Amino acid sequence: MQDILALNCGSSSLKYGVYRGVECVFDDDAQEIKDHRLALTKALEHLSAQGFSQFSVVGHRVVHGGPDLRQHFVLTDETLAKLRSSVPFAPLHLPASLAVIDAVREKMPAVPQVICLDTAFHNTLPDVARIYALPEKVRQLGVQRFGFHGLSLESILAQLHPVPTNLVVAHLGNGSSITAIKNGKSIDTSMGLTPTGGVMMGTRTGDLDPGVMLFLSRHGFSNPDDLEALVNRQSGLLAVSGISSDVRHIPPDDLSLRMFAYQVRKTIAGMAAALGGLDLLVFTGGIGEHAEAVRKDICDNLKWIDPFEIRVLPAQEDLQIARIALSFSK
Repeated sequence: MQDILALNCGSSSLKYGVYRGVECVFDDDAQEIKDHRLALTKALEHLSAQGFSQFSVVGHRVVHGGPDLRQHFVLTDETLAKLRSSVPFAPLHLPASLAVIDAVREKMPAVPQVICLDTAFHNTLPDVARIYALPEKVRQLGVQRFGFHGLSLESILAQLHPVPTNLVVAHLGNGSSITAIKNGKSIDTSMGLTPTGGVMMGTRTGDLDPGVMLFLSRHGFSNPDDLEALVNRQSGLLAVSGISSDVRHIPPDDLSLRMFAYQVRKTIAGMAAALGGLDLLVFTGGIGEHAEAVRKDICDNLKWIDPFEIRVLPAQEDLQIARIALSFSK
């Protein structure tokens, strides 16, 4: 069986693994980097030294495909052009992903590349959850709820046998989202046009009154880059705690953690209402899997909902990349 190279590219990181079928035979933790093309070159050199130099397919995690790319796909000149045009929807992440994709094309031109979109899982969102209350001319620009963490959610479903009718998955980490899943399909999710929306996160604001942005634009934050830095890198747990974006470094009774648990709890309850009931609540992601005190704070005030099961499962995004890439290579 030939090897699959799974690449998980962040805005300033690159994680990679090698799979034979759906068995991981080599992986490397994400490393902070500045040059994604250089990092890809070094990764391939490292893999070659470990005996991995021939790949049947390369799978990429890509955060956003814009309004025209809503399913996982095999890269072609046409789909690559559409992906490039989607950069305004994810200006922090897509340039890095495109740099890695271009580098793979250059170094392995004959190897097919499969693009695994974090937004694809939410392609089933109904109009009541997907559409914003904005004029049609604005919506035609592609402004809608896309949702994210799709590969994590797909990997959770792959671990559930059977998949319950009414499922809520709380992916809690430096980026956090809560998703309502009905019969295996996403029907609502907390993140929106971008991964900034929803509950507060490590350094992201989560949802804001739109008037806050208008107010800020008139009071020293008229530059979009300054606003972007504020809502994505200077807010959330970091801003409220004044200590860290990492829950492990924040005192357990700090306001930031109480706010986080409150917002997650409220959102879970809203997703249960969207589903019309709750059979299973799954926690995943770095906080969801490892911060037991935070989970307890979230769940203690959900006891009024009809009895439901709670499980903690790993987010297996890289394995899901391999699964998707394998499905396209058969």
